[in-house]
Amino acid sequence: MKLSKRSIRTACIMVMLPIMYSCNDNTLNTINENVVSTTDYFKNSDELLAGTNSIYATVRNISLVAREWFFLHDLRSDEVAAGGSQLEVPRFQILSGNTDPTNSVMNSVWNGLYTVIHRANTVIENGPNVTDNAAVRDRAVAEAKFLRAWAYFELVTFWGGVPLYTAPVKSPSDYQPRAEVNAIYTLIIEDLRLAASALPGKAATDKGRATNGAANALLGRVLMQRADYAGAKEALLKVTASGAYTLMDRYLDNFEEETEFNAESIFEVAYVDKGDNDFNWGGNDTPNSAQSTIRNQEYNPVAWRNLIPSDKLLNEFENTATGATKTDPRFSFSFYQTGDRYNNDADVLTDADQNGNSSLVNGVRKKVSIRKFMILYKEGKAKASYHPGGNNQRIIRYAEVLINLAECEAELGNLTAAVGYLNQVRARKSVAMPAYPTSQFPTSTKAQVIKAIMHEKMVELSVECMRSIDILRWRPKGYFTQEPFSYFRANRDELLPIPVAELDNNPLVNGKQNPGY
Repeated sequence: MKLSKRSIRTACIMVMLPIMYSCNDNTLNTINENVVSTTDYFKNSDELLAGTNSIYATVRNISLVAREWFFLHDLRSDEVAAGGSQLEVPRFQILSGNTDPTNSVMNSVWNGLYTVIHRANTVIENGPNVTDNAAVRDRAVAEAKFLRAWAYFELVTFWGGVPLYTAPVKSPSDYQPRAEVNAIYTLIIEDLRLAASALPGKAATDKGRATNGAANALLGRVLMQRADYAGAKEALLKVTASGAYTLMDRYLDNFEEETEFNAESIFEVAYVDKGDNDFNWGGNDTPNSAQSTIRNQEYNPVAWRNLIPSDKLLNEFENTATGATKTDPRFSFSFYQTGDRYNNDADVLTDADQNGNSSLVNGVRKKVSIRKFMILYKEGKAKASYHPGGNNQRIIRYAEVLINLAECEAELGNLTAAVGYLNQVRARKSVAMPAYPTSQFPTSTKAQVIKAIMHEKMVELSVECMRSIDILRWRPKGYFTQEPFSYFRANRDELLPIPVAELDNNPLVNGKQNPGY
C-alpha cells in the first residue's frame, strides 16, 4: 500500500461515456476504443488501488496543492501581501477582494476538487465489485472517502453550498444543483468517520497515504467549523491517544525536504525533485509527469517572490522590542530577512536579492520573505532562483491538533486544559517560549485564552493554508477586534463567486450565484 515519495504509482482512470450525435433522426454511438472504460476495469484490488492512486495524483496536481490551492488559501488570508507588481492579475484580484466568476486561480481549484470527487466516487462505487483482496479493497475505498471529504470541505469553506455528487457522473443529465451547506457537511463527517474506522494507523510503509490519524485530525477541523467542539475534541483526542505523533524538537523539520514524513506529520502531499528546472505547467497527474511543486519558485526570496508575509503577520510574533520576555524564534524559522544566511550558511541574503516590496516590522522597514517550504536553506541563488521543488506540502501536523484541542477546551469552558495544550506547542525545544500566561497574553478569562489561541495558531502555523478557514470560524463569534480585511463586505466576501463555467454549463446552478457577485 506504499505511496512513498520515490515510488508513487499513478493511474488516471477515465470514465468513458458514449458520445451521441443526431443526424436526420439517426443516432450514432461512438466509443474511444483506445481507452479502458470502467465497465472493463476495477476487476481486482490492484485496479481499484490504481484508481485510488489517481485521486492522490489529482490532489498533487498544479490545479491543487502543487500551485493554485496554496495560492487560493493564502490570498484569502490576512497572512500575505503582494511581493510586488509582478503578482499576476488573477492573484491580485483575490488578494484585494475583487474576485470575479472568471478568475482563473479560483476556477482551477474548483475543477481540481471536482476531479478529486469524481475519481473518489468512481473508486467508492466500484469497490463492492472487488473480491480478491478485501483488506486492500477496504483501505482503497476508505482512502477515497477521506480524499472526497477533504475536497468537499475545501469547496464548502470557499464557496458555501455547491453541487453534491456521491456517484460518478455518467450522463450529461447527471447535473446536480447547489446542495445545502448542512447536507455537504453531513457527507463530509460521514466519510471521515467511516475512513477513521477503516484506515490503519501511521506506519513506515504507508508514507503519503491517509491514515486514521489523518481522518480524525481532519474530522476535528470539520466539527470545529460546525461549532461541535465536543465532537471535535473526541476526534482530536483519538489522534493524541494513538501515541503515533509528537512535536519535532526542531521546528524547521516540518518544512525541509530531508525531514519529510516525520513524527509530527499527520498528512502530507508528496513531491519529487527530479533535478532539473522543468515543470509541467499543463498538469502533473499522469504516470510520466514530473511530480514537483512550484511553491518554492512562487515565494522564494531570490525567485519570483510573488507573495510575502503581511505586516500584520510579521508583527504578531512576540519580540523583546515590543515588551515580550523573549523574541519568538519561530519568526526566523518562518521568514528570511536581509542579512540571513542561506545555502548551508555559505551566502548572505541582501536587499538586492529580494525582488519587490519591503515590510514594516516593529517600526523598522526591511525586506522579509517566506522561508517555509523553500529550498534556499541548502541551495545557492543560481539554482534556487528557478527550481520547481520536491519539498512535500504538509497538510496536517500534530501542532495543529494540539492548538485545535486548546480551542475546543476553551469553547467548552476548560481554560486550564486549553492553556496546557498551548504550552506544549510553545515548549518545543527549538522554540522554548515562556509558558502562558505571559504579560502580553494573560489567560484568566475565556476571552484572554481565545486571544492566546488565535495568536499561537497564527505564529505556529503561518502560511500553512489554515488561516482562511480560521477566519470564517472566528469572524461570526466576534473574536476579531478588527476585521482582517480592509475590503470586507458582509454577506459577500465570506464566500467566493461560483465559477462562470459552472454557471454556464450546469443548468441547475445557472442563476444561483453567491450574493454580491
